[in-house]
Amino acid sequence: MEACCCNLEVDVNGEETFMVDKTVIIQYSRKFAKLFGKSSGAPGKLKVIFHDFPGGAEGFELMLKFCYNNGTTDVSPSNLFLARSAAEYMEMKEPVADVSNLLDQTEKSLQEISYWTWSDLLISLKQCQNLLVPDSFVMVERCLDTIVGRLVLASEASPCPSTSSTESSWIRFSCDSKSTESIKTTVSRLTWWFEDLLFLSPILVTMLVKSMISRKMDHVVISRFLLYYQKAKFSTAATNEKSKIIEMVIDMHYDMDQSCVPCKTLFGLLRVTLGLNISKCSRNKLETMIGSQLDQATLDNLLVPSPYGISYLYDVNLVLRILKAFLRRGNALVTSIQMRKVASLIDLYIAEIAPDPCLKTSKFLALAIAMPDSARDSYDKLYHAMDMYLEVHTQLSQEERLKICCGLNYEKLSPQACLHLSQNKKFPSKSAVQALISQQSKLKNLLHVTSSTSSYNDSPCSFSGATQKGKKDKSSEEVVLYAGNFDLTTDNEKLKAHLQGMQWRVMELEKFCRKMQIQMAKISKSKASGNSYAKSLPKLCS
Repeated sequence: MEACCCNLEVDVNGEETFMVDKTVIIQYSRKFAKLFGKSSGAPGKLKVIFHDFPGGAEGFELMLKFCYNNGTTDVSPSNLFLARSAAEYMEMKEPVADVSNLLDQTEKSLQEISYWTWSDLLISLKQCQNLLVPDSFVMVERCLDTIVGRLVLASEASPCPSTSSTESSWIRFSCDSKSTESIKTTVSRLTWWFEDLLFLSPILVTMLVKSMISRKMDHVVISRFLLYYQKAKFSTAATNEKSKIIEMVIDMHYDMDQSCVPCKTLFGLLRVTLGLNISKCSRNKLETMIGSQLDQATLDNLLVPSPYGISYLYDVNLVLRILKAFLRRGNALVTSIQMRKVASLIDLYIAEIAPDPCLKTSKFLALAIAMPDSARDSYDKLYHAMDMYLEVHTQLSQEERLKICCGLNYEKLSPQACLHLSQNKKFPSKSAVQALISQQSKLKNLLHVTSSTSSYNDSPCSFSGATQKGKKDKSSEEVVLYAGNFDLTTDNEKLKAHLQGMQWRVMELEKFCRKMQIQMAKISKSKASGNSYAKSLPKLCS
């Protein structure tokens, strides 16, 4: 171009300076037309400074070529998004001399995106990601939708889809059972694209996964990609980048079918977050997902170290939050089997943390009473954990020990545990008496029920009545005749021996209870409140 035509100096993002003829640019750019008006003969040279031109010097140069070539340029997948961003920034919409402006030409090229090769799509997506302008997100969505469409077609074409269900697993293995190589081939057909998309930023991965979910793509495959992406990116990412990546992985899993991720994997993500400053929202989502599968967890999963600044060994607050998330699902979604599994797991966890000398009583008790009573058939494990806790925490007051015992249901303690508790000096005397009373009540009830059953079996009416009923029904008669073959004398002798054994145990417990009364009476002489408590014992133990 001639020197006299270069009447405008343009500084593009501080990268490079261009000398241009403003009259040429004004024809195609509405932004320049509004900036300089219709006048093209202003004296002296002018200067324009761009601070945020999309694509920088490369994008501006592409726009210049279009203007100086009379509205023609070679638009390809490699420069489409760069040209389109420049055209939108410079407001190059209206046609010039019946020739489509740059924005219209890029739009026509973009409509052919479904015919692009996989490589073209990746090149364009990389370029669009580097532009980092708000307008580029529309183009990114179109590119990502095309990529997802290709992946969905590829997964549908695969004869062995990858899912997590037992039925589909059978299909997957039955498709080709010649060797494990066929399985590896199937997996590679479903995951071949993982490496190609590692260049995406967390923001674009979010857009990609949302598109996959909307297109009903297999959630197991999506989850595998997210975990693969997280692992690959963490090797070179800075700490703040790691936080963004793991937040994205957690948020995307939360939007999917959560059964596609094993409980072990979720705890793996949880351990990755240790030491990272992730948002409270993402952390709550992860804990909620873990809570929904808590019945599948193991003790090792729960043994997460406490965060920095907390004195006790394991993160008890974390387990309490996860347990709360599990219980928040309600009886409609939690079966009794799942409830018992979690209760057993929590008892193991309590036993593991009980020896920690720094563990506060409030935290121990919160865990002990967190599960509903119906979740435990026996409180023996919890009792032994309490015994261990009191063994270590000898400095606890009598009031604190009583609080801890509030977590026990004495009715669900075995006779052995009750006997151990009654002789355990680490427990308050009140707890020992309650255990004895509970055990005595259970034995008396059992004696009453068993005696009633014995009286009924010994009565001649029971057999004659059954015989009369058998006359009405042939099948009933056969049952009665068969029952008559039992040696009732032998059975009664065994039953009596069993009853005598239980009666002896009741007598022993009563003796022990009376001894406790005497001891409590001696102790309570100096305390008025103790006197009233001791007076109530004969009534309770009678």
